[in-house]
Amino acid sequence: MLQDQLQNKINSKTKPLGALGLLEEIALQIGLIQQTTQPFIARPTIMVFAADHGIAETGLVNPYPQSVTAQMVLNFLNGGAAINVFTQMNQLQLIVIDAGVNANLSHLIQPNFIHAKQGMGTANYLLTKAMSTDLVLSSMQKGKELVTEVSKAGSNCIGFGEMGIGNTSSAALIMHAITGIPIQECVGRGTGANDAQLLTKINTLEKVAVMHQLHTLGNEPMQLLSAVGGFEIAMMVGAYLAAASEKMVIVVDGFIATAALLVAVQMEPTVLNYCIFAHNSNEQGHANMLQYLKAKPLLNIGLRLGEGTGAALAIPLIESAVAFLNQMASFEQAGVSTASE
Repeated sequence: MLQDQLQNKINSKTKPLGALGLLEEIALQIGLIQQTTQPFIARPTIMVFAADHGIAETGLVNPYPQSVTAQMVLNFLNGGAAINVFTQMNQLQLIVIDAGVNANLSHLIQPNFIHAKQGMGTANYLLTKAMSTDLVLSSMQKGKELVTEVSKAGSNCIGFGEMGIGNTSSAALIMHAITGIPIQECVGRGTGANDAQLLTKINTLEKVAVMHQLHTLGNEPMQLLSAVGGFEIAMMVGAYLAAASEKMVIVVDGFIATAALLVAVQMEPTVLNYCIFAHNSNEQGHANMLQYLKAKPLLNIGLRLGEGTGAALAIPLIESAVAFLNQMASFEQAGVSTASE
């Protein structure tokens, strides 16, 4: 049995049993994903989905103006963001996607920038649904197509990041609907809300939850995304589903990326088999989300930036897990006595 073969290979390395901790579990998981005792990581890629949220225009849930989303997309394309630094340092492919930024970016032509705009941001879900179910479907379909293209180009490891002022609110509402955890335990400071702004954010989102009857939508992923989702979140949902279908190693980033995963898992529970969790975000609610998914994050270093930065930092550790499995000597090869000897 492959699992036994992989475990025996891990245990035979010149180290005490379990001494490499989570790296051993990751090596086993990737071997099972790829159905081999010699797994490998090829062309690891980070895809950053950017979109705007109608709620952000009210200023009730975010201290930064909505225009920051488009400004940060330009920063990504100019190489000035944290995700640029980390992907370049770790030799990762970076792809930036306009999923629904509230700005005309059609003049921007770069090889790693994809125009996939579903609209000029979602509608304000304090007043109406964020988007139609047709837009949910088209966003998901685009996410699937983009990941399939990356897979065909030779990548077998992918992480998803996001950019969108107001998207921690959408993620918190999704988390509340699916997990049943109270809103105040799902909502965090996002881009840096102070105490008064945080209280306003919580009160606003509690109104949204009642208005859309979110407690009834936990098992209705399409309706949930339609009510309070974002174009980037819906696109990530499709991306997760395609990555699992392509049997890719999926590196899950922070709070918003994990909220999208919650929706994907509602649609296809086996997606979790392909997921490695990069880190425990400092955004309130993420730890509860990870606990709900029974996930073991690799890093816990206080990150709450988004952009896929946690995934970009975790991929070298994932590559290390594969490297020790393939390159580290066994007790027999090294002529080292085992504990029993």
